[in-house]
Amino acid sequence: MSVARELAAFLTGVSYDDLPPLAIERAKMIIASTLASAAVGTKIDSAAIIKGLEVQRGGTAEGSIWFDGTKLPVAGAARVNAMLSDAAASDDSDLRTIAHIGTIETSTAFALAEKTGASGKDVLAALVAGYEGAGRMNDAIRPGALGFHGTAIAIFSGAVVGSRLLGLTEEEAEHAIAITSTSTGGGLAISTNTIAREYHAGNSAMLSLNAVMAAKAGYRVEAELLETDGGFVKTFGGRNADPLLKDLGVEWDINTDMALKLMPGAHPYHSIAEAAANAAMEGNVNPAEVERILVTDNPFPGMASKLHPGDLADAIHSLIYFVAAAVADRRFSWEHVSPEKMSDPTIRHLQTLVEPSAQHRMPGMNWKWAGTVTIFMKDGRQYESSVDAPRGSGPRGIDWADVDYKYRTLMPESGVSTARIERSLELIKNFESATVPQLLELLR
Repeated sequence: MSVARELAAFLTGVSYDDLPPLAIERAKMIIASTLASAAVGTKIDSAAIIKGLEVQRGGTAEGSIWFDGTKLPVAGAARVNAMLSDAAASDDSDLRTIAHIGTIETSTAFALAEKTGASGKDVLAALVAGYEGAGRMNDAIRPGALGFHGTAIAIFSGAVVGSRLLGLTEEEAEHAIAITSTSTGGGLAISTNTIAREYHAGNSAMLSLNAVMAAKAGYRVEAELLETDGGFVKTFGGRNADPLLKDLGVEWDINTDMALKLMPGAHPYHSIAEAAANAAMEGNVNPAEVERILVTDNPFPGMASKLHPGDLADAIHSLIYFVAAAVADRRFSWEHVSPEKMSDPTIRHLQTLVEPSAQHRMPGMNWKWAGTVTIFMKDGRQYESSVDAPRGSGPRGIDWADVDYKYRTLMPESGVSTARIERSLELIKNFESATVPQLLELLR
């Protein structure tokens, strides 16, 4: 039996009632987080361009563009909506490789649920299974080491979601996964710091659904494309496919490794921004009295490449900016991607004081994107804070209060009224008794 077949059997066979309550709750949080990020994406040109192209292409009316209501074929709708969410860099990440799994799977699930009439329970179970399918790729491959983007992983969530919601047989789902494995180049990792990033997300959503529909129509490929020599796992830096099948159903990646962004921008910087804010609060720091700011555990090389960002793409990928803004304002949040904050003279000055430490890792830090910030004052005082995993992540737990704040803060960017925002949030929290069309009608 191929690895794809074993994965398909488990991920399409597990039922809503088989899943732990926490996993279902996290699926609801993914929906809220993805839609909130997409609301900001409605103002971003890259997403608007692809939306225009897909509307111009047209086709069978199956899935809705979020906040708009225009209906497109499912693959086109999923592509546009994935770009809306990813463009704002405010969606979710898997802590291991920062793959934005929730964006891909929510956009595909919603488009298909409109087409098939899937229930809220169907969608929630599909999201948990989809996250598991993509998450397991994190343990088997290393795309970043080869220069590929995390969408090489996230695309599999769409394949699993699509297989479930379109009712594929076990054999059909096996081939959907196999076709998906040869449908992605993963995008270039270097594009992460540009607006090419969201293009990857749109492609992943679209291509995963293309694979699912091809498999359902009878398209068959070599089923062992995941594990064979020269296949997906080894091409993307893995040694073997064993991690894909290890301990299926023992734990769920949506519980252990999912993280929702509670501030915008590159997720590897969130722990460091939080540490900077904590240190500034501890010392009641006056920015004018800061001598230098030392960052330990800088997760990406070239930290100084985004000094004084001038636009959204620069700001959300500048560790220096994250740290300086967090020290200045004792927080880093959604308002910090605004032109006003980027041009703030205090924040601009503090950026010139940020430097990396020669020490790579502080003792006791367990997570890949952990960070420590030390603020040195001109009078000799110093304040230090370390954060292992960011707020809103599996290791620390995710609170609905944080998700609520994010949803209420970002959703107005879509033009939806406050009353409808509140009703939609309540519906998401009770999504097992709701449907996708009910939710999207509130958000039009």
